[in-house]
Amino acid sequence: MSLTTAPDSRFAAKIFPSPNHGERKGGPAEGAPRRPDMLILHYTGMADAGSALQWLCNPVSQVSSHYFVFENGHTLQLVPEARRAWHAGASHWAGESDINSCSIGIEIANPGHPGGLPDFPQEQIAATLNLCRDICERWAIPPERVLAHSDIAPGRKIDPGEKFPWRHFAESGVGLWSEPPPIRGGRFFARGDSGQPVEALQAMFAMLGYGVAVDGIYDEKLEAVVAAFQRHWRQAKVDGVADASTITTLRDLLAATQGGRTG
Repeated sequence: MSLTTAPDSRFAAKIFPSPNHGERKGGPAEGAPRRPDMLILHYTGMADAGSALQWLCNPVSQVSSHYFVFENGHTLQLVPEARRAWHAGASHWAGESDINSCSIGIEIANPGHPGGLPDFPQEQIAATLNLCRDICERWAIPPERVLAHSDIAPGRKIDPGEKFPWRHFAESGVGLWSEPPPIRGGRFFARGDSGQPVEALQAMFAMLGYGVAVDGIYDEKLEAVVAAFQRHWRQAKVDGVADASTITTLRDLLAATQGGRTG
């Protein structure tokens, strides 16, 4: 296949078309496509990049992404940005349940947790960061809407995982970050707890954007939300327990979003 440079991006991506896409839904006017205002990052979770790429381009798979980044930084565009790629699946963020229609998805070649969660190579991270910066600038995507697949589908998805350098991305202008305080002892909340403090915790996660019921019950679903949050914003320990470090980080991120600060 002869690869040509993708027209969407200023980044040097080549076109490798996937048939798996459709019209974006929910535009501001009838018949008008929706502009993407979210950026979702994934890892492929497969043993090798080639197999993952072929799967994203196979009509049988019913999955795709807008971009694919190899370990060496080589980048392909699989779906035009104006189209609805099928990368998010059943997901939720800030009241939105059709994430595919309002987002751009990037698949980063990495075996993920099934393959021991190896580090992302420096060349791959640099290429992904440049691509993300370009997308965010062109579509005016706010920092708080640059998210992990695990953020929009807690419990169902855990990618791109706790080794992804979210802090580096935020410091480079992509995404939201607040430095988490050290992990220490003290009061914490965990599965089985209930009551008003748990309800307040749920409300905070919902304010950030997570799809969580505010019912005062620390159940398996809330535990998955806490773990997803930790994978993104408190990576030193991912256990689904809302300790002081996790809660303080959540509070600081909410203050950053409300105050217009991006960490």
